[in-house]
Amino acid sequence: MAKIEPFEKHTERYEEWFEEHPDLYRWELKAIERLLPAFSEGVEIGIGTGRFALPLGIRLGIEPSPKMAARAMEKGLEVIPGTAEEIPLPDESVDFALIVTTICFVDDPRKALQEIRRILRPGGWVIVGFVDRETPLGRYYLEHRNESRFYAPATFFSAKEVAGLLREAGFGKLEAVQTLFGEGLESMEGGVRPGWGEGAFVVIRGRKVENAERTE
Repeated sequence: MAKIEPFEKHTERYEEWFEEHPDLYRWELKAIERLLPAFSEGVEIGIGTGRFALPLGIRLGIEPSPKMAARAMEKGLEVIPGTAEEIPLPDESVDFALIVTTICFVDDPRKALQEIRRILRPGGWVIVGFVDRETPLGRYYLEHRNESRFYAPATFFSAKEVAGLLREAGFGKLEAVQTLFGEGLESMEGGVRPGWGEGAFVVIRGRKVENAERTE
């Protein structure tokens, strides 16, 4: 069952976070943009209120929370009700899929990534953005998640684990960047660097490949 209760209850607070942390939000977008492929038809899985899709030029989203979806639609985005594990799109119907700060909320991340692979055309790309559990901020969120409006039901992953899940689901040619360096939200520094291991926010891009092509 999709973990939508926090987002239904605290939609306004979700939106306020981006207004209160504009620099962090800007660097998260920059990190995604660094790996953003050229695409004609893209979709964001877990589009929320459209905070990432809209500036990145993605017009279509999948979202299980009616209140979050309503906000995205107010911004002119097309939103289809659904979950990452059961994406209501045909096989090979898009050439790019984005899933940002969502993988920690899905019930079955393996099935979610397999579904994303299903809807991607041959050679299509997925981008996964998330808070790396193996960083100071990731460890803080994990330790204090029961005090959070949003993260209480979350399952946090390390960058290595996400990369492994992508390979397992049939993605190769993986590339990663990281941003948000520091101990806490109020002292984070920006910049986008390759790889992972230092930045709290990690972005990994993978390409839909055949088995023989599954390489780093």
